Amino acid sequence: MTRSATAPAGAVAPRGETTVTPPAAASAAAIRTDDPTTDPAADSTAAADAQASAPSGLPGSGDDDPDERTAADSAAQRRTRSAASPTGAEFIRPRGMFSSLRVRNYRYYFAGQVVSNTGTWMQRIAQDWLVLSLTGSPLAVGITTAMQFLPMLLLGLFGGVLADRMPKRRLLIHTQGTMGLLAAGLAVLTIGDVVTPYYVYAFALLLGLVTVVDNPTRQAFVSEMVGPKDLANAVSLNAANFQTARLVGPAVAGLLIAAVGSGWAFAVNALSFAAVIGGLLAMRESELRPTEPIAREKGQLREGLRYVKERPELLWPMVLAGFIGTFGFNFPTLLSGFAHDTFKVGAGQYGILNTAMAVGSLAGALLAARRGAPRLRRLVGAALAFGTLEVVAAFAPDYWTFALLLTLIGVFGLSFNTSVNSTLQLATDPEMRGRVMGLLVLVFTGGTPIGAPVVGWVTASYGPRLGLLACGVVSALAAAAVGLVLARSADLRVRFDLHPGRGGRVVAFVPRAAAAGKGELVPAC
Repeated sequence: MTRSATAPAGAVAPRGETTVTPPAAASAAAIRTDDPTTDPAADSTAAADAQASAPSGLPGSGDDDPDERTAADSAAQRRTRSAASPTGAEFIRPRGMFSSLRVRNYRYYFAGQVVSNTGTWMQRIAQDWLVLSLTGSPLAVGITTAMQFLPMLLLGLFGGVLADRMPKRRLLIHTQGTMGLLAAGLAVLTIGDVVTPYYVYAFALLLGLVTVVDNPTRQAFVSEMVGPKDLANAVSLNAANFQTARLVGPAVAGLLIAAVGSGWAFAVNALSFAAVIGGLLAMRESELRPTEPIAREKGQLREGLRYVKERPELLWPMVLAGFIGTFGFNFPTLLSGFAHDTFKVGAGQYGILNTAMAVGSLAGALLAARRGAPRLRRLVGAALAFGTLEVVAAFAPDYWTFALLLTLIGVFGLSFNTSVNSTLQLATDPEMRGRVMGLLVLVFTGGTPIGAPVVGWVTASYGPRLGLLACGVVSALAAAAVGLVLARSADLRVRFDLHPGRGGRVVAFVPRAAAAGKGELVPAC
């Protein structure tokens, strides 16, 4: 596919007709800008400047928060800003933690999502507890989770193609309405006391089929509401929105389950979808920035896969997201096992564990909203810390220590989640965004049908502690491996300096040529 000649403002997409090389050769192509306004006389020093200030292949190595480019910028300033992004696109200074809420359409969307996400978390807690109550088996909880995410594994890429082919706002109205009807049906069966584990499996599968289309569409729709200038901020606020609901939803679900049963939690979730549908209907279409739907053609799915494969700044975050999503984020299975078997607590305390993680996730989302350009080194570092903390939490001696560690896990897990989402959206051309986000949803959540039963089996056979330990080890090793691949593709090596001096770093990535001497240090995180 021929790429657009100009990337959107604030995007990470390569500019011009640049040909992206495979990861092993990405170091030169990653910093190319193809900017015809660049001073030709300065080109001979551009590579050296970029190498010292920001190694290729690791975006955002320089200042996290550069000033916007002006017409009077010098060639040297342009080279510095191009080096801050491996693709040559400049980032715009964040306008505040809540800057995207200045957009009217996004405010309506955000408000509706607060209500809907609260209901979603209520259903998640109620669904897991219902299955555990009906079967007494953490493995059954894992099967339920697998059924919900199996459609994403099989059909996730097709959902991204549909998101690119259809008007996203209209598509979301239909998917959200269908999800509300499914929640209502499960509520009727549960309140009528005719529900069985097989009914829950079936409804989880149907919900997964709708999510195949809904998830990538929602991800790509954000840019149509706020534009590239506030995209990273809006992604972080969406995560904060989701985690705020996670604070309220489990607590309310625990009270409802204890008082009147799981069925009423499903009923409340069904009603909550009216809020998000109302917000979508209230938007002003004239203020949206819709991407022109692509015409239906053969090979569009393969085109999306090829698009990601040829761009290291998309490929390696996808790989890491696949490992973390498949093994690291199996908390429905793990937390129910810790609550039921390890600490032997009830539904209320089980809800507190989810709330503890939500507190950390909310903090991570708000911190992400304050940051500027996403950085791959931060992404890898968050994944490594996430996996390491899971290993530590596996050995927690008591319930409250475990809850505290879950808070820290939430901080780094959400930091990774928002970083990978922002990085991929900013690095993608608008007409490909649905397919790229569909692939992200596929690798991040579509691996759950593989990971959840495995983790459920390990938890049921050997206990929740060993299950969490295995998840943490896999996540940490994947982060370390991807980090090394990125460093190698950018021709970097790790340098240790026990006396870094003021403003220095003990551990830093440096170009291989500079590592042997006293070259400039580039912070590792």
